[in-house]
Amino acid sequence: ITPEEAKFKLVHVKHVTQGLKGVPFCVTHDGRTIRYPDPLIKVNDSVKVDLDTGKIIDFIKFEAGQLATVVRGRNTGRIGTVVSRERHLGGFDIVHLQDANGHKFATRIANTIIIGKGNKPSVSLPKGKGIKLSILEETAIRHEKAAPKA
Repeated sequence: ITPEEAKFKLVHVKHVTQGLKGVPFCVTHDGRTIRYPDPLIKVNDSVKVDLDTGKIIDFIKFEAGQLATVVRGRNTGRIGTVVSRERHLGGFDIVHLQDANGHKFATRIANTIIIGKGNKPSVSLPKGKGIKLSILEETAIRHEKAAPKA
């Protein structure tokens, strides 16, 4: 993490409503309550929060074509571009994602956080760039590292 990146945090908006005396606020996945958010911020968007002041610096809309990471469920740690969103009234909305290798996968909308506009991430990505390898690919990489160098 760069020093510049350590000054902010990306958070997932869970709830947007009005409080006492009509004061609008949003609640994020980590329990922050932010008063007077931008009126364009809706549920499932991501917000860049300044850690010193607690104010919103920027926000990223949840829509197709944005870069997202999966934070819960079977696909935890995977990063991909949002392809589509299935709405299920009375149930869980499903998000379809596609990773950099072209593999498609799906997860619940609550399990994802948008981390970038288009293909440009707002935060640094982990070593594997969020791509899930098959067991055979992982084994081949492990054998290459363990093989003695001649």
